[in-house]
Amino acid sequence: MRFLQTAIDPEVIGNINDSIKIATDNIISQVKEDPSTFLHDMLQSAISFGLKLLAAIVIYSVGAWIIRRIKKALNRLFIKRNTELTLASFITSLVTIVLTTLLIIITIGTLGINTTSIAALLAAGGMAIGMALSGTVSNFAGGIMILVFKPFKAGDFINAQGYSGTVQSVSIVNTKLLTTDNRVIVIPNGALSNGNIDNYSAMPLRRLDIEVKVEYGTDAEACIELLRSILTEDPRILDSTTEGAQDPFIALMSMNESNITFVTRSWVQASDYWPARFDLNKKIYIKLPENGIHFTYPQLNVNIRN
Repeated sequence: MRFLQTAIDPEVIGNINDSIKIATDNIISQVKEDPSTFLHDMLQSAISFGLKLLAAIVIYSVGAWIIRRIKKALNRLFIKRNTELTLASFITSLVTIVLTTLLIIITIGTLGINTTSIAALLAAGGMAIGMALSGTVSNFAGGIMILVFKPFKAGDFINAQGYSGTVQSVSIVNTKLLTTDNRVIVIPNGALSNGNIDNYSAMPLRRLDIEVKVEYGTDAEACIELLRSILTEDPRILDSTTEGAQDPFIALMSMNESNITFVTRSWVQASDYWPARFDLNKKIYIKLPENGIHFTYPQLNVNIRN
């Protein structure tokens, strides 16, 4: 109460009271001098305001009906084109809010109220909000880019921003990943859309490469045939009869300082990649030594002369 008493100047209150008193006196004097003219003016003003009010109600009702029709048309269009639900909801809400705001401004203007200051206030408020939420706006833009171009979808396994995991959900501002050790990673869409995205689930098939390092003196042909048999025995390994796949390929890739390297290249379903890789590594580790082919490790031979 003390704050209000201090903030309100008594002189201002007095001026307001004087203005009200003068306006009241003028109305009373006009009624006394020419009551018929006063009533006629009042009636004209009431009719004019009533017509404006009626026009405003009609404009608002028709505008609201048109907005509902536009909203339904957008929903049908998004369903027909199978648009991402999050993107469809965001665009529909944005269009509805913008059109409703314009309708309210037009309705207020129909009543004879000056809407210039209202438009300027909305513009200034929008600018202030945009500056305060610049990072969020960037995430909004990134989310729209992701939802429109669809570099990945829910259920895909991706590597982005230093994290690997299965996409749980894609919202308009962020994307949630579920890592293999059951952690939920939330990545802002602004950074995600501007970085590299490695989508392991984009294609149905993946090529499985395994390098095998063995000692010098190994029979190359025998090693190649043994690796080929290990690959062909696995039912998950595809051949050229599958569209997009090729027959397993095995070759001597390089001769290094202390070993030689064979490479195997085969094709599997994307969902079988890691199980097949782990199983093949185990089989190679067991079967090669059983057939007299030994692995090697970095070593240094030192000759001492007397």
